[in-house]
Amino acid sequence: MLYARAKAKMWEKVERLQALPNLKITDFGTRRRHSFLWQRWCVEALKEGLGDRFIGSSNVLLAMEADLEAIGTNAHELPMVVAALAETDEELREAPYKVLAEWQSYYGGNLLIVLPDTFGTGPFLANAPAWLAGWTGFRPDSAPAIQGGEEIIAWWRMMGENPREKLLVFSDGMDSDTIERTYRHFDGRVRMSFGWGTNLTNDFRGVAPEPMGGLDPISLVCKVASANGRPAVKLSDNPAKASGEPEAVERYKRIFGETPYEARALAV
Repeated sequence: MLYARAKAKMWEKVERLQALPNLKITDFGTRRRHSFLWQRWCVEALKEGLGDRFIGSSNVLLAMEADLEAIGTNAHELPMVVAALAETDEELREAPYKVLAEWQSYYGGNLLIVLPDTFGTGPFLANAPAWLAGWTGFRPDSAPAIQGGEEIIAWWRMMGENPREKLLVFSDGMDSDTIERTYRHFDGRVRMSFGWGTNLTNDFRGVAPEPMGGLDPISLVCKVASANGRPAVKLSDNPAKASGEPEAVERYKRIFGETPYEARALAV
């Protein structure tokens, strides 16, 4: 009964997304999935229901089994480690750009996606080197999707880039509601892709008969705690997601500045 209800709920989401003709969506649900078998079913359902609008999975095994592309971006852990190893405040301030310069020396094309919010998108854009404007796109992970997307589009325009030729990858707490709302807001203005995570692979809310409640997804976070004995920090565009020792967090706030976004509850 549980899985029958969950499948029906999932398929309702797929049917809603079928109304978005230019949709590009990826499975980002490994970290908080209900189970491997359930994630596999979700991937198969998306492939059947959305066809070529479902473009891949961050799970390499499932991508291989389903004949999909393995898709992902660089992660918050990279600038967190480089920042933790910085000897001076100036090296700390430059850490996010150092990571991306090294990334660019290895990768190109669709892997040139900027993840700007480790220490706040606003401070990142304010000091970003001009060469980053030439990258394929940005992943506004922790900012509200529409506000974060508009902030990046404004920066591209300031840098002389055409947003229609750029890519925004939305991935924070996405569900059919937020995907549809974000898609309709930006459609025709910028290329878009959606990384669908917890609300794809672990949404059993409202489907479990009592007294089997308690199947809400957990907000599981995996982040670096330290590097070479030094505390690692993430500030985020959502203050509720900040991680690290309090003294280190305050130091990073002094160097990078504080996010203009309000703290938002971590639903997933």
